[in-house]
Amino acid sequence: MNTHRARRTARSAALAAATAALALGLTACGGADHGSKAAGGDHAAGTAQSRSALHGGGKGGAEQAGSRGATKEGARSSTASTDQVVSKSTRAGAQQCRGDEMLVTAVHRFAGQPGDHLLVTASNEGAKPCWVTSYPAVKLGDDVDGPALPHSKKDNPGGDKHITLLPGGRVYSAVNLFDYGPNHHTAQSFAIALRGADGRTGPFYSVDSKGQKPQFSWNEADVLNWNTEKPYDF
Repeated sequence: MNTHRARRTARSAALAAATAALALGLTACGGADHGSKAAGGDHAAGTAQSRSALHGGGKGGAEQAGSRGATKEGARSSTASTDQVVSKSTRAGAQQCRGDEMLVTAVHRFAGQPGDHLLVTASNEGAKPCWVTSYPAVKLGDDVDGPALPHSKKDNPGGDKHITLLPGGRVYSAVNLFDYGPNHHTAQSFAIALRGADGRTGPFYSVDSKGQKPQFSWNEADVLNWNTEKPYDF
């Protein structure tokens, strides 16, 4: 009797152990299967982000891909190389801006203060890229027959470079105004012309000054080179 009970107990213990082992195996398989699905989801998300970065065509795609460092760097490298190729091709085919395709605006800033100047903005409103160089020829007021203002001696070098403007692209210059006495000139508009690579100027176009005080005064004035950034970013 005792022997039979011992055998039955041993058999039940073995069966329980086998069942536990089987359950453990199923649990492990289930865990592995769940992990595989999660990994597959991450991979799919990463692929979608890569597509967005490569075909999204903008800052949003690059920022979305930024959640994965490798994708971000790959998208950045691809974009940078493409921009360089397009930029070289554009510069090679661009012609000098004539002036009639340009929209020129001016804002009088810091009237009566140190740093008084006219911020000049020129944008390419044409359908093709074009380039500007040097600094604009500027004649203040109504004296259109007088000489153009000189180039600023304190300007940064590099005025001989061609700055290529895509349609809608902008460049900036500034007219520095020095008003230090009663014998000054006063105006609210001026004329501007583009310079060619040989230094010659094209036709002059009239520009009205804007701002809180569009009227400006000067005893002396000079002009800065064209630049892709505002020369005075206050």
